[in-house]
Amino acid sequence: MRKLTIHYKNVPIYPIVLSDSFDDLGAELDCLALSDRKVCIVTDTNVGENYLKKVTDIFKDHCAMVTDYTIPAGEESKNLSVVQKLYEHLILSRFERRDMLVALGGGVVGDLTGFTAATYLRGIQFIQIPTSLLAQVDSSIGGKTGVDFSAYKNMVGAFHQPKLVYSNVAVLKSLTEKQYISGLGEIIKHGLIKDIDYYQWLKVNREAILERNTDILIDMIEGSCRIKQMVVENDPEEAGERALLNFGHTLGHAVEKLMNFTMLHGECVSVGMHGAAWLSMQKGMITPDEFEDIVQTICDFRLPVTVSGVLPEDIVDVSKSDKKMDKGKVKFILLNPLGQAVIDRSVTDEQLLAAAACMVQQEGQAGV
Repeated sequence: MRKLTIHYKNVPIYPIVLSDSFDDLGAELDCLALSDRKVCIVTDTNVGENYLKKVTDIFKDHCAMVTDYTIPAGEESKNLSVVQKLYEHLILSRFERRDMLVALGGGVVGDLTGFTAATYLRGIQFIQIPTSLLAQVDSSIGGKTGVDFSAYKNMVGAFHQPKLVYSNVAVLKSLTEKQYISGLGEIIKHGLIKDIDYYQWLKVNREAILERNTDILIDMIEGSCRIKQMVVENDPEEAGERALLNFGHTLGHAVEKLMNFTMLHGECVSVGMHGAAWLSMQKGMITPDEFEDIVQTICDFRLPVTVSGVLPEDIVDVSKSDKKMDKGKVKFILLNPLGQAVIDRSVTDEQLLAAAACMVQQEGQAGV
């Protein structure tokens, strides 16, 4: 087991526990003094089938009462209608402000459960037990919660910190290849924006990472968590530096919406990183060789760099409805240099359109 501690204004607020089983979960729950409190475990139809009973049995030994609530798997469940149904479940179960929610699942479950915890009775505590690679290295850390509104991703949300993040890396072995690979998009992003040595380490250990070697998985997840820890501790409510984590996301979220969420989040971020890296090269921030290396690395990890069936103009239009807009201008994250991200508010519509064009697979072009 490995443990990192997230701080807020130099005060420790919650641990991130990395383990290869659920064996250490009970000891962590003892630290939270749950013996006289109710707990509701929120999961989805896929994760619940594999892990809900095991996790419920652990919680039953450490709290007064355990209930659970299962949502349909998929991004389409991440909305206010599902939140309302969860509110009703909590009300009927007589949940009070001192009781607790548990998010057992990937990013959708974590975001929705965190948002419910932030808003039910003006805020109750919650725990993250992320079961996807994407959630273990990104969405479970930092307290950003939210749901989609109509077709607008994460448009309604709140900052609400968990009391514990418990990541069992063994569950990653049960992910499909597509789900697992999707999480690598955010991991590559972490190296590109903050740690060139970590980025190089990923390339060196690519085969073991793709084979899901347990020891390498723990090293990789710890490396990504440390990068995110550094950023969120410096900027817990995204007033400045934390925006750097959005590298690849402005264009990526546009692709995600235009594809009607048929592509996974990490895949869309990878396509968006291609466009953002291209802009970085065009502005002279990285070299053409570094740009080609980024594109090749994304492909080597079996992630896409282009998308078909959408128009560059549509990508630009949707990008302008992104919540990352600042006074009508796109707050774009670029690399200057490789391994160091910066906020750039000078990207023109013409540059944005050209970047979107390089992300769109042309007719007759080989898919990547």
